[in-house]
Amino acid sequence: MQTKEAILYALTLADRALLSTIDEMSDAPTTFPTPNGGCHPLWVLGHLALVEGSMPSVLLGKPNPVIEWQPIFGDKSQPVDDRSVYPSFAEVRAKYVQLRASNISLLQSLTEEDLDKSTVAPPKGLEKEFDTWGRSFLTLALHQMLHRANVTDARRAAGRTALAARN
Repeated sequence: MQTKEAILYALTLADRALLSTIDEMSDAPTTFPTPNGGCHPLWVLGHLALVEGSMPSVLLGKPNPVIEWQPIFGDKSQPVDDRSVYPSFAEVRAKYVQLRASNISLLQSLTEEDLDKSTVAPPKGLEKEFDTWGRSFLTLALHQMLHRANVTDARRAAGRTALAARN
């Protein structure tokens, strides 16, 4: 298996696992995963869209098309239980899907050698995780699975049954 194929597999599997769970929460998108708050499904989806949008910036120095979402979905934002603060679930989901498809297309256009290219603008504090194109794409998949845990916990907090292991 080539590196690009492995990264594509990780991104595809992570995407499928996240969206199947997040879609189950579309009717309760601001359910917190714990009694003390946390990252609710709408925030997770918006945060992941913001990160997907950052990939062209990290790799090529291009602007993030959803940078205006930084205050509500950025890493320093606090999820709130007020849907009026956020764009609609449908809008955020559609933007996430669009940005992910764009990133997959970019990945598919690369050669194995391209994966070792240095990034233009790795996020501050995450320079190692985003030092090359390949590591950046792999970090994207791992980050997505990390946040899927927030959604599965929110799902349980909403009183829904446990998920069977699936992808």
